[in-house]
Amino acid sequence: MASSTLSAAAATLAANALGGKYLTFALGKEEYGLEILKVREIIGWLDITALPRTPGYVKGVVNLRGQVIVVVDLRSKFAMEAAPKTDQTCIIVVEIAHAGRKLSTGIIVDRVSEVLEIPAENIEAPPTFGSSVATDFILGMGKVGEAVKILLDIDKVLEAQELAAALKA
Repeated sequence: MASSTLSAAAATLAANALGGKYLTFALGKEEYGLEILKVREIIGWLDITALPRTPGYVKGVVNLRGQVIVVVDLRSKFAMEAAPKTDQTCIIVVEIAHAGRKLSTGIIVDRVSEVLEIPAENIEAPPTFGSSVATDFILGMGKVGEAVKILLDIDKVLEAQELAAALKA
């Protein structure tokens, strides 16, 4: 009993640390959020140079003002059905942590929605599905009115080791 109370207290403490501003975006009908401090910029569609021998979700690289950055298709990373590119399709450039330094990476999303302030009391721990379903990449579930935003831990979503290996391939 004490163990479950301790786990609930730890989850509450973690959720309290999550309150803040999130950039929200859509993939299909689902709404997601990224901590605003992880977002460097939002850019329109750019031509992507494909890289051989990389995972299918790594679409390639772009030259962003002299810096080459890896671009990941978030739909593909989440095993979602592909969608046609629209005028709202864009790339969110995020900073992820890897080996004590920051890497800029682009993620392709269907559309950017807005920046929301989500108070800690409106963020719940991610649901648990047992050991068969990994949810460690979800920071929490943000309740905004009647909607729920899936708040992502972008460092874990992108797994910097995978991206570094893709660039070396």
